[in-house]
Amino acid sequence: MSTVTIPRLFDLLLQQYGQQYWWPAQSPFEVIVGAVLTQNTAWTNVEKAITNLKSAKALSAEVIVAAPMRRVANWLKPSGYFNVKAKRLRHVCLWYLEQGGYKKLCRVETARLRVSLLSVHGVGRETADDILLYAFQRPVFVIDAYTRRLFRRLGFIAGAEAYDILRSKVERSFARRKTKVMVFNEYHALIVRHAKNVCKVKPRCGECCLTAVCARCGV
Repeated sequence: MSTVTIPRLFDLLLQQYGQQYWWPAQSPFEVIVGAVLTQNTAWTNVEKAITNLKSAKALSAEVIVAAPMRRVANWLKPSGYFNVKAKRLRHVCLWYLEQGGYKKLCRVETARLRVSLLSVHGVGRETADDILLYAFQRPVFVIDAYTRRLFRRLGFIAGAEAYDILRSKVERSFARRKTKVMVFNEYHALIVRHAKNVCKVKPRCGECCLTAVCARCGV
C-alpha cells in the first residue's frame, strides 16, 4: 500500500506542477458546453469546436436550441462524434433554459442540482460533476479514468470501485479543509496533467515525482 494519503497526494502534485488554472473558459455556460464536448476527445478538439460556436455567435443556449441540428453538428465537428454531441448539447441547453438559466440554477442546493443534471439525456456522473465543480463552484470531486489509474497504482483503490463511493471517499478526506472548491478544482486538473504526461497506461516511472511513495509503481 502507498505511504501517501489522498490529501498528501494533492500537496505533492501541486508542489510538482503548480496551479493549473482549470477550467479554461470565459463563462460558466462555456464550461457547461465544454463538459459535454470533452467526452471521448482531447481538449484541443473541444477548443476548436467552441471557437466555431464563438465565431458563429452561437455560444448561447438560446441559439443552440433554435439552430437546425445539422448546423449545430457542423459547429461541433472538431470534437468528434459530432452528431451525438449535438443532440446531447441541445438536451443540456433545453434543460438549462427550462430551469431558468444560470442565476436560478445557482440557487439550487448541490445534491438537487446533481440529480437534475443526471436526469438530462447524455449527462453522466463525470460530466455532471465537471459542471457542478467548474461551472457552479460546488465542492464536488470529479472521478475520471486518470483518477482511477493513479489511485489504483497508489493503492487507494483495489479495482473498479463505484463512482459515487470513490467520489465520497475523496470528498470525506478533505472534510476539514475550508477551501474545498479550490482544492478539488486543482486536484482534478493536477491528476489529469500527471496521468497524461507521466502516469500513462505504460507509466514513465523514472520521471515520476511520486516514485518514493508509490508502492505499486509500474502496475
